[in-house]
Amino acid sequence: MRRFEFAVDREHARAVNEVLAAIRRLRILAFAAAIVLGLGTAGLIWLQHPYSFLLAVAFALGTITALFVAVWTPYRSRIEKLYAEGELVPAVVSGKHARGVTLLALVNIAKPGCDPTYALITRVVRALPGHRQWPGEQVPAVTVRADRAPSSVGDLRQSVTAMPIAWGTRDPGVISRARAAISDVEWKLLADNLDLAEKVRRADSKRLLLDPQQLPGELRG
Repeated sequence: MRRFEFAVDREHARAVNEVLAAIRRLRILAFAAAIVLGLGTAGLIWLQHPYSFLLAVAFALGTITALFVAVWTPYRSRIEKLYAEGELVPAVVSGKHARGVTLLALVNIAKPGCDPTYALITRVVRALPGHRQWPGEQVPAVTVRADRAPSSVGDLRQSVTAMPIAWGTRDPGVISRARAAISDVEWKLLADNLDLAEKVRRADSKRLLLDPQQLPGELRG
């Protein structure tokens, strides 16, 4: 797995990183759910009905689960950890629209130790500092598991999304270094498949597997 090391600018990431924004929303929802379930637990216990005690146990378990998510998520999803553990991948701007721009990324979704399985994925982003927002702009990124669920069955990883390096640094030199660490073959493959971005976006799985026989020799493993 190809990783990329750099000093993450936390202040910049808090301002522009949409992954962090999603994590903050998840924590707020988890805390809100914990409060509602906690009040429900107290109310059911106050009723002192045999069935209400059974429901209270279920509500209490829900409260604990919600609190666990709220407390555990920041540790599991620290921005430095996400960048350090993610795989460096190429992404390009495939289109611009009212909500921002669409990125088309090339990712290997095979689990470690398995033959590479490449797929195209898309992501709509509102902000892309440090980059020009026109089709073909090269945007180095890292992969992040979109669902954060346990490992799936089979040789393929759970769904992944792309998190731009530019969401973690203001330094154009870092972005240039990340771009150079990705092979020209990968950048060309993305450039040649820009027209597939809309097809990928409409796919139920939100990804499009690439035929290994049609890949450049360097990507066949």
